[in-house]
Amino acid sequence: MSSPAVSSYYWKGFRDSAPFVLVVGPFGMLFGVLAVEAGLKLVETLTLTSTVFAGAAQFTALQLMQAQTPILIILASSLAVNLRMAMYSASLTPYLGAAPLWQRALAAYLMVDQAYACSIARYETDRDMTVPQRMRYYFGTVTPVGIVWFLGTVAGAVLGAQIPESLALDFALPIAFLGMVIPMLRTLAHVTAAGVAVTVALLAAGLPYNLGLMVAGLAGMIAGARVELMLRRRGTWT
Repeated sequence: MSSPAVSSYYWKGFRDSAPFVLVVGPFGMLFGVLAVEAGLKLVETLTLTSTVFAGAAQFTALQLMQAQTPILIILASSLAVNLRMAMYSASLTPYLGAAPLWQRALAAYLMVDQAYACSIARYETDRDMTVPQRMRYYFGTVTPVGIVWFLGTVAGAVLGAQIPESLALDFALPIAFLGMVIPMLRTLAHVTAAGVAVTVALLAAGLPYNLGLMVAGLAGMIAGARVELMLRRRGTWT
């Protein structure tokens, strides 16, 4: 495979994930606004974004910080929100596991929902891709999302209260997750995990420190894993 052909997969990934910037931008702006309102300085806000690089976990940590939650609860809740990244990594390993260590480490740092959704869909439909092509595609999917997320955070932190409430930036979070999750509910295990997580989250909404979210995530993963194991044993896994 020639080098230009390998490089072209980067732009394929870029184009496939580009539509997500329509929600990632407002999502980043909303985080920037809320971070400044919570008392974080611009440097602190950008440091949090660049080091954690995980929108849902950042929002969770920010909300808990505002509620004067103990640091251990903040860390545990943020970790629970990001446990899905471990599952993403596990499902990508068969496709990217042979890549150089530095590439896998960089891919792990840059892991976001949009990149995973685009990449796993591409890998499962294009089985003939080489490992270099897969890595180029993956980094292509991350580029527009990562850049817009960071710039959106900067804009939100700098503009702050100047952004009118009529823009309703908070719509971005549910829209982004619905747009990624719904197309991925392809098996009974996926549907079960989502259904159990939603049900438990609603039932446990009254728990302090947003612990209901942690409980719901764990319950969903356990339920999905049990269904997958059951179907594999019966030989009906699809």
